[in-house]
Amino acid sequence: MTVIGLMSGTSYDAVDAAVAELWQDGADLVLRPLGLVSRDVPDELRGRIAAALPPASTSMADVCRLDTEIGRLFGSVATEADDRVAGGRADLVVSHGQTVYHWVEDGRALGTLQLGAAAWIAEATGRPVVSDLRTRDITRGGQAAPLASTLDALLLLSGERRRGALNLGGIANISVRSDDGAVLAYDLGPASALMDSAVSRHTGGAERMDTDGRRAAAGRVDHDLLSALLAEPYYAQPIPKSTGKELFHPEYVPALLAGREIAVDDLVATLTELTAVLVAEAARRHRLDELVVSGGGVRNPVLMARIAALSAPAEVRTVDDVGIPAQAKEAYLFAVLGWLTVHGLPGTIPSATGASAPSVLGSITPGAEPLRLPEPAPRAPARLVVQR
Repeated sequence: MTVIGLMSGTSYDAVDAAVAELWQDGADLVLRPLGLVSRDVPDELRGRIAAALPPASTSMADVCRLDTEIGRLFGSVATEADDRVAGGRADLVVSHGQTVYHWVEDGRALGTLQLGAAAWIAEATGRPVVSDLRTRDITRGGQAAPLASTLDALLLLSGERRRGALNLGGIANISVRSDDGAVLAYDLGPASALMDSAVSRHTGGAERMDTDGRRAAAGRVDHDLLSALLAEPYYAQPIPKSTGKELFHPEYVPALLAGREIAVDDLVATLTELTAVLVAEAARRHRLDELVVSGGGVRNPVLMARIAALSAPAEVRTVDDVGIPAQAKEAYLFAVLGWLTVHGLPGTIPSATGASAPSVLGSITPGAEPLRLPEPAPRAPARLVVQR
């Protein structure tokens, strides 16, 4: 099958559409990456997404409008990917949607909401669409995150080396194997979420992020603030656990500063150090030999250098080394999850999400043609092989 995976992360700055050919060869699921189409989220839409996120209040009218407009944007990007990369031959589109709320109370995930109505994507592309890929895991007591653990287990967590798969998006998450071989995965805490908010606030929105880590490189770490940040109770919670911008929202750091002035470059340097410390603590906790990193954070050389320095002796490299572009990993993840869904196979690992059982994920919206699903796969793949 030729599958388009669609992803917009917690930074909601761009929509990525990764196109893959996927087929099963015995115990292997083979993925041939065909290419990526990435489009910036328009400033006006990005602003309205930000205005609707906690701790701000919103209305059902705003939610309805966002659901439609995000769906239209995803449909347009998927159509472009089908035309430009798949040659108009895509069989399936898999959409993560835009997360606007992840409901967690007392360490338990109770609900999750991703906007971007699948019917708009199906109408634009004419292809069937798999969407709502997180809710089913929550119904079985899981965190519905990080779903990357499924791809990580198939692609990265085998072999004798103690390896961790780290994703640096708005939130940092990690997948590892325990001493008994079980797959563990959880959200570490903020990656770019707090950095982006700090830069945007202090530049009046003129800058969205710390491009190339320039502000962190120019600043100095405020160790008093770093200590206050590390006192966040979330970090002490047992795994599996998940978090998002419901906790690490734009007012999180200003509330912690309580009116104390700090230069923006020093603030960004401190927030960069926070993420590096959280990653390094996880590397030590799991006694890792190697960290394989993906996500937008790999483009921040200061963050990557601090992670490498603090995580030593663990070796730090990017997922590009195994044939998947770091920026596209999550979009390819959702292509894989959609392939599993239409073949009747679970897309979750209970030890990673905390669910009582694995789940076949998502809902399927038919495209322009009658819906025809493949025959159920005779067995789940044991390994993901990237064919370059």
